[in-house]
Amino acid sequence: MELRHLEYFVAVAAERSFTRAATRLHVVQSAVSAAISALERELGAALFERSAQRVALTDAGEALLPQARATLDAAQAARDAVHEVGKELRGTLVVGCLTGVGGIDFAGLLGEFRAAHPRVNLRLRAATWAGSAGLARSLVDGEIDIAFLGVSGRPFPHLRTRELVRIPQVLVVPADHPLAQRDSVTLAEVADEQFIDYPLGYANRTANDRAFGAAGLERYIAMEVADVAVAANFASAGLGVTILPTRAVPDSPRCKALRVTDQSLEWALHAATAEQRRISAAISELLGMVDAHLEESP
Repeated sequence: MELRHLEYFVAVAAERSFTRAATRLHVVQSAVSAAISALERELGAALFERSAQRVALTDAGEALLPQARATLDAAQAARDAVHEVGKELRGTLVVGCLTGVGGIDFAGLLGEFRAAHPRVNLRLRAATWAGSAGLARSLVDGEIDIAFLGVSGRPFPHLRTRELVRIPQVLVVPADHPLAQRDSVTLAEVADEQFIDYPLGYANRTANDRAFGAAGLERYIAMEVADVAVAANFASAGLGVTILPTRAVPDSPRCKALRVTDQSLEWALHAATAEQRRISAAISELLGMVDAHLEESP
């Protein structure tokens, strides 16, 4: 069993596509197909169900996936041990992150890392519709190596986390809203508004739901969006009110930010890795650079 075959298998499992896996691996699709076929012959079992519409893991493929990832991790650890002698890191580092919330200068952090370790293939995966919860699952599943995610209340299971910065939030209303003449508000005063919020799984949504629950209030969420900039634009256009990280509030006459005085809406940005996976030399290097790129709250 070749490591290359396992690498190709893990790529197809992650991408659910032979074509996308080939692109990710920088090889032709026929090479990926040949490697998977060779692996299936060696193991005596089909690893993927293939059709024109989808590629899905079989039960045998599901059983192999965590073992394949562990094997590749061990092989990378061996490479790291050798390369660390010469202080030159190699391999691939997949980073998951939230976007638009502030708290950390991701561009500066990743730019410093790439300049220091140009032989590491650095890949970035932004949070999807599932937000921080999706990033946590991707860590546990081995699809990403390190994530910068939000935590509000209970921490995610099976992760090592370190709090980096607290993210304060404010209520944002359209400029022509009756409350726009004020500087602060209580949740009871806005519970009947139509809210623009984030899908379940996002740390800011969790913080918002907890705050209203702690106040004994229910609210109506009229629209769910997965991007703080979209939420800000919708609120500015008069489609509802929203709760935004302070750094995401647009400098615009079309909206007004109000402090919430009776409940805390803040949540915390964490650096996270999976408990069952080793912390590679590349992850350690990136973590060592984080503090220099944290941003103070305005």
